[in-house]
Amino acid sequence: MISIARTIARLLMGVAMVGAGVAHLTTQRHEFRAQVPSWFPIDEDLTVLGSGVVEIGLGLAFLVLPSKRRLIGALLAAFFVAIFPGNIAQYVEGVDAFGLDTDTKRLVRLFFQPVLVLWALFAGGWMRRSRDD
Repeated sequence: MISIARTIARLLMGVAMVGAGVAHLTTQRHEFRAQVPSWFPIDEDLTVLGSGVVEIGLGLAFLVLPSKRRLIGALLAAFFVAIFPGNIAQYVEGVDAFGLDTDTKRLVRLFFQPVLVLWALFAGGWMRRSRDD
C-alpha cells in the first residue's frame, strides 16, 4: 500500500513540477520574476527561465525514470531547499506575487516549503522503513 502511495506521490509531483516549469517559461513568468530576491546576483528573467527548465527536467525525470526515483527525489528536495531563500526574501521584502499580498499570506507560505521537501523525499523512496516497502 505504501508503494502505491509513493508512486502516486511521485507522479503527482512530476506533473506539478512540469506544470510549474512551463508556467515559469510562459504565463506566470512575470509572477515568478517578482519572487527572485533583490540581492540575487543573476538576472531575474534568466533565473526564472533557468529554474523553469530545471523544474521541467526534474518533473519529467520523476515521471519517466522510476528506477532513478531516489536520485531525482533527492535532487528535488535539494532544489526546494535551494529556492527557499527566495520565499524568505519575498516575505522580508513584502513582494506581492501569486496572490501573496499580505505578510501573513507570505509567512504562511514559508511553512509549505518543508512539506515539498518531505513530499519529494517520500516520493523518491527516502522515507522507507525497509527495502521491501
